[in-house]
Amino acid sequence: MSKIRNPFVKREGYNCFGCSPDNKQGLRLNFEIDGDFVVARWQPEPHFQGWNNTLHGGIQATLLDELASWLVFVKLNTSGVTSRMEVKLRKPVTTNQGTLFLKGKLREMKRNIAVIDTWLYNSEMEMCTEAVMYYFTFPQEIAKEKFWYPGKDAFFDPRD
Repeated sequence: MSKIRNPFVKREGYNCFGCSPDNKQGLRLNFEIDGDFVVARWQPEPHFQGWNNTLHGGIQATLLDELASWLVFVKLNTSGVTSRMEVKLRKPVTTNQGTLFLKGKLREMKRNIAVIDTWLYNSEMEMCTEAVMYYFTFPQEIAKEKFWYPGKDAFFDPRD
């Protein structure tokens, strides 16, 4: 697996709920590449629960949405915005039973729409949530000009 660097951390105004390490209320996600997949591990905190010790469904959707956005960054070499998501909550996800595992893979491109399959697994590697994410992707020039896209190389340490 290859660690993905977050090139936005020193950018003024950057406070993403999903991936900023400085957003104390956020998810503070970190990502890796595993072959065709982008993956993440995440430890839920009690303030993300919807019901007693159960991870809020909106947070589950947000985790998978954020994962898909990083897949767009590193696999498609651009940025994009979510245009649609189809989330299926298959099994309750606890907030007090260990680290969760996220996994995503590009299914297909339909012109400028990336169709991305994503999954959330509990600490026992049981699939609990799945989502198909549809991302409107920008031409790289627009991604760089308007959406801070720094280029694919910025996401990887050249020493790796």
